[in-house]
Amino acid sequence: MTIFGTDMALQYKIVPVTPFEQNCSIIWCDETREAAVVDPGGDLPRIQAAVNELGVTLKAIWLTHGHIDHVGGTGELAQQQDLPIIGPHKEEQFWLDMLPQQSAMFGFPPSKTFSPTTWLEEGDTIEIGKQSLSVLHCPGHTPGHVVFYSESAQLVVVGDVLFNGGIGRTDFPKGDHQTLLNAIKDKLFTLPEETAFIPGHGPMSTIGHEKKTNPFVKMYG
Repeated sequence: MTIFGTDMALQYKIVPVTPFEQNCSIIWCDETREAAVVDPGGDLPRIQAAVNELGVTLKAIWLTHGHIDHVGGTGELAQQQDLPIIGPHKEEQFWLDMLPQQSAMFGFPPSKTFSPTTWLEEGDTIEIGKQSLSVLHCPGHTPGHVVFYSESAQLVVVGDVLFNGGIGRTDFPKGDHQTLLNAIKDKLFTLPEETAFIPGHGPMSTIGHEKKTNPFVKMYG
């Protein structure tokens, strides 16, 4: 499924991967055809097939957080194509150190361990081709979760912070429910209502729709 933002120079394709149907995304600059892959959790041949079909060139891996379904293929992909690993926030070191345990816990193939090339912080900017996205630190689901926001494209990639009609789990180690709600309200819900978002699982939505209808945010508001 390919869906376009209002800035046609920034485009994206969602590629569901792993048994968890995690929304890996390919984000690219249409002018340069340079691309980043966001959260390559596994199924690397499927991701590569999408890259080939789009005719783009991978330049980087961007990570929202350290759960296995989002990062399981990162080490192998980075090594195969000599790609820098950008993100998440340094507070995710806990989850990255636990990749072997995560693989065993959730029945995933062993994941090649890795260290990010660059940790991200609130207010950082990441670039692909001639396009720039802002980094927002949105902890709660995990302590170092980040999201990627393009104001010009009216698009934000939110990982497992917010879903269409739901919010991220906080019953994992270092998760915190109130911290997650604060991140949603203070970071995501302050974005323009027409902003579309790509969640880590399930269908897309908009910030405005979730502000009005998301029962989990309303319930604990």
